[in-house]
Amino acid sequence: MDRPRYVFLYAMILNKRYLLLVLIVLFAACKEKEQGRIIPVADFFKSQDKGFYAISPDGKKLSYLKTDGKRQNLYVEDLTSGKSLQITQFDEKNINYYSWVSNDELIYYKEKGGAERLSDIFIINKNGGEERKLSDNGKSRMHVLKDELIDDKFLLVSSNKRDSTVFDVYRLNVRDGRMDMAAKNPGNITDWITDSRGKLRLATSSDGVNETLLYRDTESKVFKSVITNNFKTTLKPIAISDDRPNIVYAISNVNRDKNALVELDCVTGKELKILFKDDTLNVIDAQYSESKKRISFVVCETWKKEKYYLDSAARQLYKKLDKLLPGTESRVISRDKAESIFIVRTFTDKNPGSYYLYFADKDIIRKLSDFNPYVKEVEMCKMRPVSYAARDGLKIQGYLTLPLNKAPENLPVVVLPHNGPGLRNSWGYNAEVQFLANRGYAVFQVNYRGSAGYGKSFTAAGFGQWGGKIGNDIADGVKWLIAEKIANPRRIAIYGTGFGGYIALNSLYSSPGMFACGGSNSGVINLFSYLKAIPPFLKTNLQMYYEIIGNPVTEVDYMRQASPVFHADKFKAPVFIAQSQKDVVSNSAEVIQFVKELQKRNVKVTYLEKEYNESSTHGEEVRQELYAGLEQFLSANLSKK
Repeated sequence: MDRPRYVFLYAMILNKRYLLLVLIVLFAACKEKEQGRIIPVADFFKSQDKGFYAISPDGKKLSYLKTDGKRQNLYVEDLTSGKSLQITQFDEKNINYYSWVSNDELIYYKEKGGAERLSDIFIINKNGGEERKLSDNGKSRMHVLKDELIDDKFLLVSSNKRDSTVFDVYRLNVRDGRMDMAAKNPGNITDWITDSRGKLRLATSSDGVNETLLYRDTESKVFKSVITNNFKTTLKPIAISDDRPNIVYAISNVNRDKNALVELDCVTGKELKILFKDDTLNVIDAQYSESKKRISFVVCETWKKEKYYLDSAARQLYKKLDKLLPGTESRVISRDKAESIFIVRTFTDKNPGSYYLYFADKDIIRKLSDFNPYVKEVEMCKMRPVSYAARDGLKIQGYLTLPLNKAPENLPVVVLPHNGPGLRNSWGYNAEVQFLANRGYAVFQVNYRGSAGYGKSFTAAGFGQWGGKIGNDIADGVKWLIAEKIANPRRIAIYGTGFGGYIALNSLYSSPGMFACGGSNSGVINLFSYLKAIPPFLKTNLQMYYEIIGNPVTEVDYMRQASPVFHADKFKAPVFIAQSQKDVVSNSAEVIQFVKELQKRNVKVTYLEKEYNESSTHGEEVRQELYAGLEQFLSANLSKK
């Protein structure tokens, strides 16, 4: 063969190989575009680099927490000059809350560490000077009741330093550290409430089952009973009227199933006026304007949270925000005293959102930062509302998130029971949900009976049903997914945190064969131990816990049946268990013994011991380790069958 022809043939072969390589790359790229790329675990669970913004009362300063590596510090920006100043000097992330208490000073809670997660409270000048510790070094807890200085030197605080089981109220002098008792707890007060001026005017007492609202018109008077209700009834004060001191604005379902917003006369104990009521809607929150001295709006939640305006100025404000921030949900998280400068948080189900500074008088908005810039909205999945009938006919609602660009047919599913009790799943961005959907799983979130937000009777329907109808609601939802041909019946997992982890473990033995595997993060495994671990300052509510969960003395058989620790012999499917030794809710020694018992019975167990909890200062590292482990566990046990 002559050389020119050889070179020509060789070039043709190379071109074909190159073309084949190009086609393979293009096919892979199209496939990735069709299915979406596998996003690194760390990207979903990043801690905010900059966040927790707040406006000073006079609207001149903007504060925020900024993270730099393992350091987190408090900064203050002058809104006129735009210059920022770091006012704390910490080498770790241990500020778990802060707020302005005057135009010139802020308080912050610094985590002490330890199993009880206690915090010390400090006050600091806006320029970083005059920093002083306000709380003692003991094991007592202290909470600031009103984030505002009284007479430029007092904070009203509650503390259990006198008696660990109850909280008294003190006037704390931030100048010399002196604490004088303002109200002594007789032993049954579970909550103290101030008016807009920081005066202690309301309290809630409990006998363990019944709750009484107490009122006084001035701090020199004694508290008198207003109204008593069973704990199943909601009566949540929102604000005390500034011009009618005996009137309280409250969220109430007294003599009704759904929450309404009412005016309550504290002298007679009667509803004076219903400000908002709808038998199909449940009021979950209300916004009171201290500058305008009236309720701005109520918030109701069905599958999404919706505002219902009672003030035209508030309606106009959010109308402008919707125009400036289209296609997002917006929440005002801070404002100045005059309500002219606002910090706005936005989000959707596919976007963790951003923070903005809004100047209402100029109708100008300035972006502050993204909640998590590593998350791209186009790569996230839509959260859809779903509903089905439980076996006893009760309507159960929840959410279904399908993996990107996959038909809703024969999919592997991860069921996510929510934490609680008394909480619920809500529409919005959820990093855990999006992480699982990105891995190809349909994510099913169920608001089982006992969940909040659907009325008094729906919540009460879950009492005493931790090991019964709550699990049935989950199982009936899974059967609905299978009947709709969305779920592959051989590739279904269940996983949860806290109470959700308890439900997951409970479901593995109460619904045998339904789940290919299951997991628990910081979940309860023994209801007897759980009740025994209730801290002293919550002992007044013990009878309420007995009614919600079960009585360890009179309902021993039920409590054993509903506690996973007693049923290691019934577990067959692989189990993932994560826990921290510092978790005060779950007994770590008991969990380890439970794991050993499962292993002895040849159950495949993946055990992850977390050094810290996800909400600790080391939370980002803990979350990444947790979900990397969960990803491997699900992949190994939900592979195609």
